[in-house]
Amino acid sequence: MPRANYRSSDVDLMARMMRAEAEGEGKQGMLYVGNVIVNRLVADCLDFKGLRNINQVIYQVQGGNYSFEAVQKGNVFYQRSRTAERRLAKQNLDYWRQHPGKYALWYFNPHAPCPPTWYDQPQSGQFKEHCFYEPKPGTCDSVYRG
Repeated sequence: MPRANYRSSDVDLMARMMRAEAEGEGKQGMLYVGNVIVNRLVADCLDFKGLRNINQVIYQVQGGNYSFEAVQKGNVFYQRSRTAERRLAKQNLDYWRQHPGKYALWYFNPHAPCPPTWYDQPQSGQFKEHCFYEPKPGTCDSVYRG
């Protein structure tokens, strides 16, 4: 059973986002970004209540900006998806979860050492340039189940 219900258009959209956000960090980095996307979909808590499909996750606006910077600024995001990234996105949607993105709902590239918390959420780890953060225990238990 997949982690989330999806259509081929969801796979395509997610693949474009994974590439735009983490192409420089290779397949592993793109899979971690994919973890965050799927985690936001299944979490239904905190900033991610009511998100019911990949399109809503990718185009979510918070504080007047898109949650994913690549939607606003990314030329790569607006290119066609490639087979390799679609395969990775499908892996995330079907089953793939791994530390440090396993339960992460946030990530960013600080261009410096990762801070121990980000918006008061604990760091779960780092992969290359991206720092990953998961919700504090008890604040979003659904992400640990989904």
